Amino acid sequence: MRLLIAQTLVLLAGALTTWIVAAIVGPPLFREHLHRAGVSAGSAEQFHAEEAYTYATAISVGGAVAVAALTAFAVSLYVSRRLQRSVGEVASAASAVAQGRYDIRVSPPKLGDDFDSLAQAFNQMAARLGAVDATRRRLFGDLAHEIRTPVSVLEAYLEAVEDGVRTLSPETIAMLRDQTRRLVRFAEDVTALAQAEESSASMAFADIDVTDLIAKTVAAVTERYRAKQVSLSMRVAPGLPPVWGDAQRLAQVLSNLLDNALRHTPPHGRVDVHAEPLGRNLVLHVTDTGEGIAGDHLPHVFERFYRAEAARTRDRGGSGLGLAIAKALVEAHGGQISASSDGAGAGTTFTILLPTPSAPGKRTPGPSDSAAGLSVSD
Repeated sequence: MRLLIAQTLVLLAGALTTWIVAAIVGPPLFREHLHRAGVSAGSAEQFHAEEAYTYATAISVGGAVAVAALTAFAVSLYVSRRLQRSVGEVASAASAVAQGRYDIRVSPPKLGDDFDSLAQAFNQMAARLGAVDATRRRLFGDLAHEIRTPVSVLEAYLEAVEDGVRTLSPETIAMLRDQTRRLVRFAEDVTALAQAEESSASMAFADIDVTDLIAKTVAAVTERYRAKQVSLSMRVAPGLPPVWGDAQRLAQVLSNLLDNALRHTPPHGRVDVHAEPLGRNLVLHVTDTGEGIAGDHLPHVFERFYRAEAARTRDRGGSGLGLAIAKALVEAHGGQISASSDGAGAGTTFTILLPTPSAPGKRTPGPSDSAAGLSVSD
């Protein structure tokens, strides 16, 4: 209706303008041409000619306005119905999304690129909301499952102590402490994941000596590797450029990968850390000779709480968040992380790709960046 009223106003303005011009400018010009044609002023011929001109003008303008009005009405009716149908579909779909039906989709109205883009954007929004809702549901389910086990153990032991079935022996206290530590570790991992996904706003960026960072992180886990009789070595290519990032967060990424490799590598196995430049990027590989990951599990290893049945089990103390935290932190640095494996028993390689952009004010690589062939074996 608004479109029709707008077009009617335009038509009325055009008709009124045409009539005024024809009434003011037309008769004098018409009369002048009659005089040039030999028609005397005030004659009957002039009167009838001017009367015919007035009738012709009125009929022409009136007919044109009528045809234009009918055309405008037909076009407005057609377009408005298509618009109303499209807008109604989007409104109905939006109501459905508000009620939690994220599988709803709208069809392109084919009214132009703008309307088609609107329909496409709505469909993408609905799909994204559906994915977020599915992730939220899965996250709550995983959180409940992760918390339920240690809480159930604590409750069972406390009830046994209350009933006199068990005493607060060193073994009982050790079990209670182990479960409480598991809850604390889980809470810390959830907090770390939330902080990692807050993007780089909470990070302290600076130039990082990658060789020094790798050496310190490897040294921090050496005792644990030695206790499990797993060999750990590092190879750093000479002339590694500095990385612009948060040293503490990148050390956390490498530590998570080394912990994951140790957890899934049997005694007398081997874990290698290798860093090298690749164009304007730095590539870091963490390779183990452990259990490996089946091909159908590889696309999911960085998901929260995901565990492959054979390779990632709860009884080894992992919260299922270490790799998700590593992925979030690497992406916050503008990098990428991936996993590759030839299958069960073939070991796994995690690869990190970090950009090394040259920016004003950043230092040039120091002497420690040229260290090569540094290795630690346990």
